[in-house]
Parts: sequence; structure tokens; C-alpha cells
Amino acid sequence: MSQPVTDDNPRMIAYRTLAAVTEDDAYANLVLPRMLDHHRLPHRDAAFATELAYGSLRLRGTLDAIISKAARRDLTAIEPAVLDVLRLGAYQLLRTRVAHHAAVDTSVSLARTVVGHRVAGFVNAVLRKVAQRDAGAWLDMLVTGDDIADLGLEFAHPTWVVERFDEALGGDESELIAALGADNDAPAVHLCARPGRIEASELAARVDGHRGDWSPYAVYMPHGSPGDVDAVRSGAAHVQDEGSQLMAAALVDAPLDGSDTRWLDLCAGPGGKAGLLGAVAATRGAHVTAVEVSRHRADLVTGATRGLPVEVVCADGREFTAAEPFDRVLVDAPCTGLGALRRRPEARWRKNPSDVARLVSLQRELLAAALRLVRQGGVVAYVTCSPVVAETDDVVAAEAGAAELLDFRKVLPGRVEMLGAGPTVRLWPHRHGTDAMFGALLLRR
Repeated sequence: MSQPVTDDNPRMIAYRTLAAVTEDDAYANLVLPRMLDHHRLPHRDAAFATELAYGSLRLRGTLDAIISKAARRDLTAIEPAVLDVLRLGAYQLLRTRVAHHAAVDTSVSLARTVVGHRVAGFVNAVLRKVAQRDAGAWLDMLVTGDDIADLGLEFAHPTWVVERFDEALGGDESELIAALGADNDAPAVHLCARPGRIEASELAARVDGHRGDWSPYAVYMPHGSPGDVDAVRSGAAHVQDEGSQLMAAALVDAPLDGSDTRWLDLCAGPGGKAGLLGAVAATRGAHVTAVEVSRHRADLVTGATRGLPVEVVCADGREFTAAEPFDRVLVDAPCTGLGALRRRPEARWRKNPSDVARLVSLQRELLAAALRLVRQGGVVAYVTCSPVVAETDDVVAAEAGAAELLDFRKVLPGRVEMLGAGPTVRLWPHRHGTDAMFGALLLRR
């Protein structure tokens, strides 16, 4: 009989991560690093635990379809803890080089440890059934004939998400396939070198990385933990996707006549863009007001902007008022987050179509508030980390009113021909190496 799986075993750590997501609605990118730090696993074991946890969470929908077929039962008939063990086992069988007998045996041992001996036979039987075919053969067996649904199965995206991506990409199948595939690739760590505190070239040298392709502040970190970087610990740099950096950079670089000292971040939590805005403001003699409705997230903004000319206000951006209008306003609106799926492995399975309608209402109210708070001749940047048309172009079209849409591309560095037709911009992982970000610049007349 196989030995119980210990708490510091990579498979147990991966299982605990899945269980936290399943049972407590936790975020894997917060849970897993804490466990790895606590157990101080060797690098190879930590990398294996990370691949198992994140990979199983990313591919959950596809793995579940295969498990259900192999088990010949609906997933609701399988205990959640057993299902998480099966997901880890199936991922090893279909997506790693782990020998089949090892993947099955260690999964059975894990099931005995976390659930009990009574489920060992069931786990063994299901995983042996899964091992009879490779991933391609399973997909062939599960094919439905619906192109969108089958792409969702192949690339492990809910069907409704594939539909929204397809709409945003104009119905181009090759682009859609590339976008879905990019969501399943582990992204590099992007750092933001805060202007006035450290140059991007110096930061790149310190972390043995290289400059980003788009943002003047971006550095790609090839290995290691950002928390171990002196510049990050001191506040000279922070972790931030290059696409997010570009959105903030576009706001502060947009042409503006008249006063330029009062800037507003209307949805500031957790503080990445506010940190960059504050660093730029410090070099220009400007001041940033950062508004965040959640007290916890407002505290994060305070920590992220310490030492910068940033005032943090805990308030609802839709109701926020100020004695004087602002020169520049950023609306980094709450959204479905479908543009950052590669960084949040479980997120795609947490969202549903009803979230879009609820968020669109909030997004429109926030953009309307921004246009009320900006001065005449001032600039508003409307930004989301979602490519969904309803959350992006449709919101801008509904709320822009008398504002003039500026050409976002003209304030971004680099290859304009890769940024679409304008005047708004969509960034994509498969095209630009960033999260899928949307940006619109509005000049209030």
C-alpha cells in the first residue's frame, strides 16, 4: 500500500491550493505562494507544485468533461475533494511527462490521505480510464460539432467567453485561436520602474531581465521572486503588467492645454496604476487623488504610494466630489477581468454572462462621474482589463457625450501599425505580450 502524502509534498500543496479555490473561493495566486514560502520547497518541487495547481485550475472545464466521461457520471455525483484529486491526476496524465503509473499511484495515495481509503478504488479506476487516451483523442471523443463550443473545450474556456473574444476580434478564427492559446501560457513577470526612482535599464540589469517592448517603464523578469528584488522592496519599482503601465502612461502623456497639476485615479485599488501616476506626478509637480471604495483596497493603495504625492480617499467613485475639477482622470473600471486570464488561472470558471450586464452599469456610471470631475479641456482615460465589447466600446459610445475621442495610439510608443485602426486601443497577449487591455482617451470640450 502506498504511503500517505505529506504536507510538504508538491502534489499535496497543489491539492490544498485547488481545495482552497473550490471550498473557500480563494485566489490561487495568493494561496499557493504562501504555502510554498511556508514549506520552503526546493526550486524543482516548487515549480512542479505550481504547474500542477495552476495548470489544473486553468484547464478545469476540459479536465472535468474528460473526468465525467471516464467516470460515467455527472460531476455533481463526485465529492469535491475527490474531484480535485482527479483533476490533478488527469492533468498529470494528459499534460505532463509524469509516467502514467506514477500519476495514478500518487493520486490514489493523495485521495487516501485527504478523503480516506473508501475512495481509492474509484480514483484508481477513473484515472486508469483517463490514461487510455491522450489529450487529443479525448477531445476527438468529446467534440460537439459547434465550432465555438469545441474551441472552448480545446482551449479550456467557457463557451460564452469564447463568443465574447470572437466578437472583439471581429470573427477572425485564426486570431481567436491565438488569443485562446495565449491565455494558457504562463506569463512573464513584468516590473514597473518608477520614474524618478530608478531607470528601466538599471532595473533590468539588476534582475538579469530586459526592457519591455511597449512601456518605457517595463522590465521583464525572467526568474526569481519579485519580493526578493531590492527595488521592489524599497518602492522604486513594483509588479505590474506592461499593458497596465501603458494605460497609465497614455493618460499622463496625452496632450493637454492649460493647468496640469491635479490628477485623479477614480478606481485606484490595489494601487499599481496609482503608484505609477504618483511617480510621474512627483517629476512634474502634480498631485494625485486616489479614490477607492473598499477600505482594504484603499489601504493597499496607501502602501503602494507611500512617499509619493498621492492622497488616498476611501469613497465610491460614482459619488465622489471635489472642490475643484481635475486636469487628468483615470477610470480603471471594475470589469470581468477576462483580459488577465493567463495570470488568474481559476478566473475564467468564476465568471458568467450575467456579470457583464451588472458591470456595464457600474462602468457607465463611473465614466459619467469622471467626465463630471474633469475640467473643460481635461482628459479622461477609460481603461479595462477586459476585451468584451459591451464593457469597452459600448460603454464609451454610451457615455462619451460631447467629449472628443482622442487617438490613443498617438500617445503610445512603438509600432502604431500593431495597435489597430484607432482611436481606441485593444492590447492582446498573442499580439503584444501584455494582458488584454482596452483604452480610450476622451477630451472634455
